[in-house]
Amino acid sequence: MSDEPVRVTQRGHDLLRNPGLNKGSAFSMSERRELGLIGLLPPCVCTLDTQIERVLENLRSEATPLDKYIYLRLLQDRNETLFHAVLAENLVELAPIVYTPTVGEAVRHFSHIFRTSRGLYITPENIGDIDQMLAPFDETGIIVCTDNEGILGIGDQGVGGIGIPIGKLALYVAAGGFNPSACLPISLDVGTDNEELLADPLYIGMRRHRLAREEYEQFIEAFVQGVRRSCPRAVLQWEDFSRDRAWGNLERYRDQLPSFNDDIQGTAAVVLAGLLGALRRAGRDLADERVCILGAGAAGVGVASGIMAAMVAVGLSEEEANARVYVFDTHGLVMTDREGLADYKMRVATDPEVVCSWDASPDHTSLQEVIEAAQPGVLIGLSGHAGAIDQEMVRAMAVGCDDPIVFVLSNPSGNVDAHPHDVVRWSDGRAIVAVGSPFEPLEHAGRTHRFSQVNNFYVFPGIGAGAYLCAAERITDQMLVAAGMAVHEALADEDLEGGLVLPPPEELRPVAARVAAAVIRACDAQSLCGIAVPDDPERTVADWQFAPRYRPYVPA
Repeated sequence: MSDEPVRVTQRGHDLLRNPGLNKGSAFSMSERRELGLIGLLPPCVCTLDTQIERVLENLRSEATPLDKYIYLRLLQDRNETLFHAVLAENLVELAPIVYTPTVGEAVRHFSHIFRTSRGLYITPENIGDIDQMLAPFDETGIIVCTDNEGILGIGDQGVGGIGIPIGKLALYVAAGGFNPSACLPISLDVGTDNEELLADPLYIGMRRHRLAREEYEQFIEAFVQGVRRSCPRAVLQWEDFSRDRAWGNLERYRDQLPSFNDDIQGTAAVVLAGLLGALRRAGRDLADERVCILGAGAAGVGVASGIMAAMVAVGLSEEEANARVYVFDTHGLVMTDREGLADYKMRVATDPEVVCSWDASPDHTSLQEVIEAAQPGVLIGLSGHAGAIDQEMVRAMAVGCDDPIVFVLSNPSGNVDAHPHDVVRWSDGRAIVAVGSPFEPLEHAGRTHRFSQVNNFYVFPGIGAGAYLCAAERITDQMLVAAGMAVHEALADEDLEGGLVLPPPEELRPVAARVAAAVIRACDAQSLCGIAVPDDPERTVADWQFAPRYRPYVPA
């Protein structure tokens, strides 16, 4: 960041009320004299470090995670530099507050804890003014938008879903390196079918049911075209849409502007990174694996697609990759001949010929039957249902594989497919286990088992940064595979030996830089960059990354 003085036009209270410029007690004496702040602040001039210390003292005295979330959001809307400095220096402690899991509780209570507004709220009533609304944000680099329907594991949360884009963008700054001024959260408030919200007298969103399909698609079309006109450099991240709409919007617009869906593609990239780490621990190759995925929602189908793409990248044909990945929903193994199969599932469905020789039920081939017949080395839980993976399944995995890889990724922790401690015990300590929510390590048979959290924050900040910095025309599967592989390459041998399959979360910022550089190279290899690619992408990313510190001000 440049040390050149910033020329500011605002004075006095107006300056103190501007979160992008406010320094609070850190304004120097000369700044106070020149900018109309004499007498408006206590006399002591504090450093940023002193302010951080004060914030942490107050934050840690808050009683609940939700109280801490509210405190940090108020800080963000008062002094952005201080907020991002606190977050960047305490990312491991605070990421669960500004992001998952606490943000889910904040979203549920959004209308009751609402203090200040951040971002844009676009509705069917104001979509005609899209250009006017977006005009002040023409330099935006990253947009995270949601229609609020598929929020985490809690479903339709109406206007409160904007808490997710706000939290994601905080990590785009802290880990990815975006300047806060380049970040725009958007709630596409098309109504809600959550009757509890509609009946709540304090609800502050559109008090109507969701748009019908045709109206919805017209609304999204108007939104996307507005972004293309008014924010030409922006990368668009689709966030927490229902699975059908998530796939539909992604496929419809991924070639029109650089965009990706983190629930589908970000999850796929980070699961790939974790899987590569687990295979490295086990001494096995991805091309030789058979993988079962329990859950065929947006995340499950996205993970399956990502693993298949990675298998193709290491030499398998698309048919070979498809024959090695088995996806399950509530009706059993997803197969191409199933009547009425949703379009988005067809991309990962298994050819019946693959299973015809198995002694399995033709109409409902269960996960247990496939484990016993195919002897997969990998089982990934994304079902959203507690206990969906049981002892019999894990023991069957352990019979066919010395080091079974079992990822239990459903969130929140109460919905985990199987408790990771149980998985370790059921496999007699041989399973390599990763989780979606944090769990304490387990001491078992004289060995400490640590569980990497397979969290999207390893990938989405770098994907967005890389696509933005090279002015990508679109974000491709190859770029996403490159992102997952870059996360894996950042996994040090000592962390692997310590039981992790992903880098420690303390390394999020350098990991994001590596991911961004890998995305830039992959984009360049496909001739999709809108600018000349630098010789050293890593250095370019590192030099670009925003550092939250105060710059001197002079009157404009």
